[in-house]
Amino acid sequence: MKNILSLVILFCAVQLGVAQTKDEQAVAAAVEKLNKGILDPEKALLESIASEALSYGHSGGKVQNKAEFVEDLVNGPFDFLSVKTSNQRIMVNGKNAIVRHTFIAKASNAGIPVDLNIGNLLVWRKESGQWKLIARQAFRVPEPAK
Repeated sequence: MKNILSLVILFCAVQLGVAQTKDEQAVAAAVEKLNKGILDPEKALLESIASEALSYGHSGGKVQNKAEFVEDLVNGPFDFLSVKTSNQRIMVNGKNAIVRHTFIAKASNAGIPVDLNIGNLLVWRKESGQWKLIARQAFRVPEPAK
């Protein structure tokens, strides 16, 4: 009986540790929507998820506003073939949320294959009841020491 009770307590503790609030779930869904828009760029989708004040920073240093971000994904030379994230952490504070994750993708840049493994810091803000991307900064993930 003691072992069963211990297992139940452990299970509950694990569930509480990974449970997300409604806002965290909504932000995670917004990140997924963004990734869908990166993989299959549709102007209306991208414009709906990005704040008018968007500052979108790439790992190479290029920074784009909302219009440039949308235009580059819809008509630019970069074509994403697969996109996934790992190690995602979401912190919500009122109408703001910070997301950190590793962004892993296969793409083509003007026909040249590209593999991406970068870190992302995304800042989301709740605007008119919807989570909008206000800032994103990508950064290179250091190679493991050999």
